[in-house]
Amino acid sequence: MLRKIRSQWFLLALAAVYLIGHAGTEHFAQIASKSWIRSGVLFTVMWAMGITLRPDAIRRSVRHPTASLLAIGMNMIGVPLLCLPAMWFLPTEYSGGLFVAGLVPCTLASASVWTRKAGGDDSIAMVTTVVTNLACIAVVPMGVQMVLAMHTRIPPLAQLEKLFWFVVLPLLLAQAMRRMGAAGWADRNKFRLAGAAQIGILTMVFIGAVVSQSYGDRLTWSNLDTVAMVAIAAVSVHLLAFGIAYGWAKLLHLPPGERSAIGIAGSQKTLMVGLQIAIDCGVSVLPMMIYHGGQLLCDTIIADRLKK
Repeated sequence: MLRKIRSQWFLLALAAVYLIGHAGTEHFAQIASKSWIRSGVLFTVMWAMGITLRPDAIRRSVRHPTASLLAIGMNMIGVPLLCLPAMWFLPTEYSGGLFVAGLVPCTLASASVWTRKAGGDDSIAMVTTVVTNLACIAVVPMGVQMVLAMHTRIPPLAQLEKLFWFVVLPLLLAQAMRRMGAAGWADRNKFRLAGAAQIGILTMVFIGAVVSQSYGDRLTWSNLDTVAMVAIAAVSVHLLAFGIAYGWAKLLHLPPGERSAIGIAGSQKTLMVGLQIAIDCGVSVLPMMIYHGGQLLCDTIIADRLKK
């Protein structure tokens, strides 16, 4: 039992931090309202995760781009489209939050790890991660403007600029530092950097829970059925995206290792950027959290089956 709790400590911590922030809004609202804190945490986490990306694996995948292009297409286009039907049956703040979850790039932290667990080609996951994170400065503002224009609190150009400074720039800086001699240090301290990134994510979840209270994102007994629908929708989108991406890879007769990477990287989303965008757009952060938790649980089971 203790072993299972330790293996899922991050998911438990996410839930606990969200509930504490949700319940303590009155005490923490002033701190959570400071945008420079959110921006600083986002920059630090993106840098910490970016400096551990190994460019040699990326170069290996670029030589045969079909698999990577399929994963990138599903992640950037397929998943947001799969989120749109939720607008027919979910309240606006939750359907908007789910669309944000579908719009943000592939996760830097878990896509490669889960791909390796499945016995897949992690270079595909790395390429998908890098491309979707770099492209998010155009994809996210465009998607938000097309679907959530009435809810976003910042104009598209300001959002593009913000994503460049706090998502793209730390990734570029991290890779530049690797080329300048920090690669060995980053590889030796990979687990410490991952731990620091997880603390940053928990901080953003806490801030998101506090801020989201200001626009009515409250958990009560009366809306538990809606939260359950959000959970079903988020997990369904992730599984559908995985199944479609994996199915296309099979139709193209790609090797099993590439299929696994395409399914996982094509369907996983980053919690860190998603929380920031959800806060900026004034939609619920809960769908992003559920999507992230669901992808970790589902892909653990899927990876075990694929490896066998």
